[in-house]
Amino acid sequence: MKYYLTTPIYYVNSAPHLGTAYTTFVADAIKRFKKMQGYDPVAITTGSDEHGQNVERAAKSSNISPEEYATRVADEFVNQWAKLGIDYDYFIRTSDPKHFETVHDLFDRCQRNGYIYKGSYTGQYCFHDELYVNDAKPGDPCPDCGRPTETVTEENYFFKLSAFQERLLELYENDPKFVQPDYRRNELIQFVKGGLNDLSITRTSIKWGIPVPVEGNHVFYVWFDALTSYMSAVKGTSFWPADLHLIGKDILRFHAIYWPAFLMAAGLPLPKQVVAHGWILVEESKMSKSRGNIIRPSPVADAVGVDALRYFLMREITFGQDGSFSYDALIQRYNADLANGLGNLASRTLTMISQYRGGVVPTSDGASDVAAVAQTVVQSALESFDRFDFSRALELIWSLISAIDKFIVERAPWKLVKDPGSERLLDETLYTAAEALRIACAWLYPVMPGATAKIWAQLGMKQPIESMRVSDLHWGKLAGGQPIGRIEAVFPRIDAKVAIEKMKEGEIQEKARQDILMGKKPVAEEAKPASATINIDEFGKVDLRVGLVLSAERVKGSDKLLHLKVDIGEPAPRTIVAGIAEAYEPEKMLGRKVVIVANLAPRKLRGLESQGMIVAASLEGGKPVLAGFLEEVPVGARLK
Repeated sequence: MKYYLTTPIYYVNSAPHLGTAYTTFVADAIKRFKKMQGYDPVAITTGSDEHGQNVERAAKSSNISPEEYATRVADEFVNQWAKLGIDYDYFIRTSDPKHFETVHDLFDRCQRNGYIYKGSYTGQYCFHDELYVNDAKPGDPCPDCGRPTETVTEENYFFKLSAFQERLLELYENDPKFVQPDYRRNELIQFVKGGLNDLSITRTSIKWGIPVPVEGNHVFYVWFDALTSYMSAVKGTSFWPADLHLIGKDILRFHAIYWPAFLMAAGLPLPKQVVAHGWILVEESKMSKSRGNIIRPSPVADAVGVDALRYFLMREITFGQDGSFSYDALIQRYNADLANGLGNLASRTLTMISQYRGGVVPTSDGASDVAAVAQTVVQSALESFDRFDFSRALELIWSLISAIDKFIVERAPWKLVKDPGSERLLDETLYTAAEALRIACAWLYPVMPGATAKIWAQLGMKQPIESMRVSDLHWGKLAGGQPIGRIEAVFPRIDAKVAIEKMKEGEIQEKARQDILMGKKPVAEEAKPASATINIDEFGKVDLRVGLVLSAERVKGSDKLLHLKVDIGEPAPRTIVAGIAEAYEPEKMLGRKVVIVANLAPRKLRGLESQGMIVAASLEGGKPVLAGFLEEVPVGARLK
């Protein structure tokens, strides 16, 4: 029975980072686990999304063609995944001619079935996120990234997304597992119940894209193009429909609303499941180029090893939720779990077999109490892996490792070896430790394939670890009389100070290398002249007031916006929507005095009217810093 899963098709506006590596690590682990369950064949598709305004602009700034720019970044993904040991099967580029054919076929099917029509659009568009922004005025910021939107007017072809509201709701209701986790599914249902607007699927304002087989100069809009790549990659095989689309939470709507609607309209099979994971937070903020807090995987892997990085991410982060990354936490878990835990268990068990039994696994049934613990762990780990609860599965396996450590201490084989009457008990002790190590390694293989393969070989196992199936992981499968291999430390302890310094230095070097790859100019070349001067009368038109924040709360559906009530000395407080949520917690804003632009025309953000603007310093690559006062100033006072 086949199993086909996909990562997102990564956009070439940025190079690989820890977030994209996390998604791809998880996909790789799922593939290995599904093989353990007996699925065959199992395949992963990953790739590069290469079209759109951003790529066209980036290529122009680098004085190269969009195709050359996209190839450069796509090659970077391929090279990074090779270095990180990702076992993918298909790498699809949206510039691949076979992808063009699949997109054209999808469009033709939807058009023949009456779900595509020609129209025109005038409105605000965010070129960074390639997103039309509803209820926005010229110059208003994008609700997702905060950058200014631009006004566009163009003839488009539209997809009748509005026709699929009820069918999508029926899908979510009849197949609750289609979108996971459950709380993401519930959010999606509420969004769809609010109504769906028809979707523009073509553009005429850019050249770099897949041509639409109609009159004029239309190219396909990013999501009709990019999502279809999951089918393009496996064209000519029997893999479609996908069993799993593995994505980040920020692109869930595109995958769980647009994509099934496109396929319904075309009369094609739907993917079986869409699973969204959370973000990796660095200093409690999502990684982004604008904040300058991106962590790249290669320097981390160079310092602690790929498997240690994989283990940390899947153990530390509850899958589906946001999770934090820090160098300190990584080294702490490495030394505690890998060096002192798994690595120490392997080293002491194999060393005792070498010293006490001449390097041959003794024959025994093992200790029944430990066998019972192992059996419980096997069943629970299977259930946890099956629902993608990697953190819980790893926690369970470590409970087995801890139980064996305790068992060894209690049995004290270093004492038993000195007692001629304890030969059988010593055999049982050593066999029990070795068999538990075998079972732990096999279950850890999907998460740490390289390290577990090394321990597997040291155990003297003849059958490759990648060929293990769940049925092989029951107690007693380790053969007595089996010679062990050469013993080597797999997870030596790491000096935290040295390792962290190495990762930080490596990050600086890797960032510089990727900046060159992406065509980013050195900082000195990016310096911009000061804005054009204005006279005092023009400045006088800006009404700056001292305001007191009375209430603050996060805007639903946005990680960047706060909804504030601000007293500026008027009869009623002002409602202000500010893009400062990633720098300031709502509760810390209460009672704070801020500077407000009071005579700015009202505008709507996420359905909320903002009656002014908060003044903050915008730091390149950092968070906004609010303007404030060192001395006491009255509410409503004007700034001149």
